[in-house]
Parts: sequence; structure tokens; C-alpha cells
Amino acid sequence: MENIGLENIALFSGLILSLVGLWGLLTQKNIIKMIVGFALLDTGIHLIMIAVGYVKNSTAPIIGEGVTKANAADVIADPIPQALVLTAIVIGLGITALMLAYAVKMHQKKKSLDINHYKDLKW
Repeated sequence: MENIGLENIALFSGLILSLVGLWGLLTQKNIIKMIVGFALLDTGIHLIMIAVGYVKNSTAPIIGEGVTKANAADVIADPIPQALVLTAIVIGLGITALMLAYAVKMHQKKKSLDINHYKDLKW
């Protein structure tokens, strides 16, 4: 059996998490479960982005020992995917907190977390 790389495990795990999160987002009627589905989808996308940006046998993007300006492009990892994922994590956390605060207000008003009990904005 061929050796499975860490990037393949991260890519597969991210895909599974994204699919489970999307399923939870689309099929659940409880608002909290929908928010958890969103968080799983968000985390899965982060894992996929990191796995796609991974460069095997690369080093940190710092010019130093073993890295010269001539071979820097070949041996250093691209820091952009890591920075994008870090930013996306912070944004996802803020959106999740906002959704949870909104769910608390909705529960206080209607005394229910079932999405079918909210018909105010339906067509």
C-alpha cells in the first residue's frame, strides 16, 4: 500500500467535514444544529485550503540558513494560504458568534429553536 501523505489526510478530512456541515446546514430544522453545521462546513473549508496550499519538503518563508535568494522560490512555503485561513478563522468565529446571539434573541421571542416556527419573513 502506498504511503498516504499528511496533505491527503487533511484534504480528505476537510472534504468529509465540509460535506457533513453542508448536510447539517441543509437538513436540520433546529437553529443551533444549523449553526453547528455552518461551523463544520467552515472548518472543513479551512482544512481544504491548508491542504491545497501545502508544499512537501518546504521550509518557513524566512531567508536564512540553507535558504538563499537564488533557491528561495523552490524551498520555502507560500505564506499566503496560511494567512488567508487565519483570517477566515477569525471571520468565521465572528459570524458564528453573531448567529448564536441571533438564535438566543429568536428563542427569547418565540420560545422555540425550530425553524418552522418562524414564518414572519416567508413569502
